[in-house]
Amino acid sequence: MHRLGLLLLLSALPLSALAACDDPPAAGVNWSGCDKRGAELERTDLRGALLTRTDLTGANLSGSRLSGADLNFAILNEANLSRSRLDDARFLSTEMAGADLSGALMDRARLDRANLSEATLDGAQIQGASFYQANLENASLVETDLQQAELGQARLAGANLNRARLVSADLEEAILEDASLVEANLEKAGLEGVKASFADFSYANLERASLVGAELFQTRFEGANLAGAMWADRSRCNYDAVGTCR
Repeated sequence: MHRLGLLLLLSALPLSALAACDDPPAAGVNWSGCDKRGAELERTDLRGALLTRTDLTGANLSGSRLSGADLNFAILNEANLSRSRLDDARFLSTEMAGADLSGALMDRARLDRANLSEATLDGAQIQGASFYQANLENASLVETDLQQAELGQARLAGANLNRARLVSADLEEAILEDASLVEANLEKAGLEGVKASFADFSYANLERASLVGAELFQTRFEGANLAGAMWADRSRCNYDAVGTCR
């Protein structure tokens, strides 16, 4: 009974009471639930760190190593994560509005339901990452590498994806209204059921992409490569189709 009582007591404590909030930054550190707002953590090693529900609002983590770190439900609004290593990190339902992730390495990261509205991810490498139901409204993803990324039901309204690489990415039922995808590479991408009214796909590569069931009201495809693409009405575009599916 004594052991059971101790376990129940520990389970009732907040995460910050179990974490070592005063410990220096190090691989595997437990800062769960800690207040690290505005912390200067540039170029630190936080690989495998436990940062669940940690408040890192406005923190500087540029150039840091966070591979495999757990940042689920953390707060990273306006944080600087530029050029950081975030491969295999977890950001489920994390708040990252206005965060700077430019040039970051984020392969296989999990960002399902995360809030990245107005975040900057220019030039980031995010191959095979998951953004299922994530909020990326008005985010900047210029020249971002999102090959084979999962963006199903993601909100990308007003996002800038110019020259982004989305080869074989899954954007099923994503919201792309008013988004800019000029010169983006969407070869073999899944765009089934996307809401892309007023979006701009000018000069994008949509070869063998699928747009079945897509909403394309006043969507621009000037100069876009539509070779072999599956159109909204399930017709297949000719292999010399440019700008117009025919």
